[in-house]
Amino acid sequence: MRSWLAVAAVSLGLQATVAHADRDPQSGAPLPAGQPQVASPLTDHFYLSASLFDPGYRTSLRADPSTVLTGTPLNGEHDLGFPGHQQQGRVEAMLRMRERNRLRVDYFEADRSGGVLLANPIVFGNQTFPAGTQLASSFDWRLITVTYTYSFWRSDRLELASGLAAYSMQMTAQAQAPATFQQQTVSASGSLPALPLDVSWRVSRRFSLTARGAYFRATVKDFHGELVDLHGDAQFRWNANFTTGVGYWSTRTALTRESTTAPGVVHFDVYGPELFVRFSF
Repeated sequence: MRSWLAVAAVSLGLQATVAHADRDPQSGAPLPAGQPQVASPLTDHFYLSASLFDPGYRTSLRADPSTVLTGTPLNGEHDLGFPGHQQQGRVEAMLRMRERNRLRVDYFEADRSGGVLLANPIVFGNQTFPAGTQLASSFDWRLITVTYTYSFWRSDRLELASGLAAYSMQMTAQAQAPATFQQQTVSASGSLPALPLDVSWRVSRRFSLTARGAYFRATVKDFHGELVDLHGDAQFRWNANFTTGVGYWSTRTALTRESTTAPGVVHFDVYGPELFVRFSF
C-alpha cells in the first residue's frame, strides 16, 4: 500500500512540474509543447539601456527682436562656432504591461558653446552685435520622449506596434560680447505629439533587429512644428538579462514661432551611430 502511495505521489509531482514548465513564468500563459520562451525584445517586460552616442549636429536659428524687424538667420556650426560632433550619453527605459502594452521613456541633452569674430553684424533678439565683435555663444537642448504603443501584431518572432508619443523640448540660446557688455538670452519650451511605429524582429535565439519611427507636422495660429524621429538597432543577447548592440538615431526638429513673445526659428538635427548595453527581464 505504501509503495502505491509513493508511486502516486511521484506521479503527481511530475505532472505538477510539467504543468509548471509549460507555462510562461511571467504571465502564466501556457507555452506550446517543446517551445520554451526565448528571451528577446518581444518578451522583455522591462529594460534599461545606456548608450554611447556619437552624433552630428545641424543647427539653424533666428531670434527675432520684439519690434517688427526679424533677426539674422544663423548657422550654429558655421556662424557661431558650435562643434559639429560631440560624444554624448543617452538613457532609455521600457515597461511592458501585460503582453501588448508598452511604455518607453528616452532622455537626451546636448550643451554646446562656441566663439567667433563676427565678419558681419548680426541681430540676435533685442541686441545688434556689430562686425568685428568677439562673440561667445551657447546652445543647450533637452529632449524627453514618452511613448505608449500597443502591439497590433505579435508572434514569437515579430511584433508590430503603434500608439502615441509625446516629445517635450527645452532650448536655451545665449550670445554675449564681453568687450561691449552686450548679452542676449532666448529660451523656449514645449511639447509635441507624434504618431509612432515600432517593429521588433527576433532573427535567431540571440540576434534581434528593432526599428522605430515617429512623425508630427502641424501649423496652429502663429506656430509651426515638424518632427521626424528614426531609430534602428541590431542586438546580441548574451543571456536572458544582458544585451549589447549597435544602432543609428536621427531626429529632425523644425519650430517656427511668430508671436510677440519669443518669436523666431529653430531647426535642429541630431544624427549618428550609438553603442549600448541593456539590462532586461
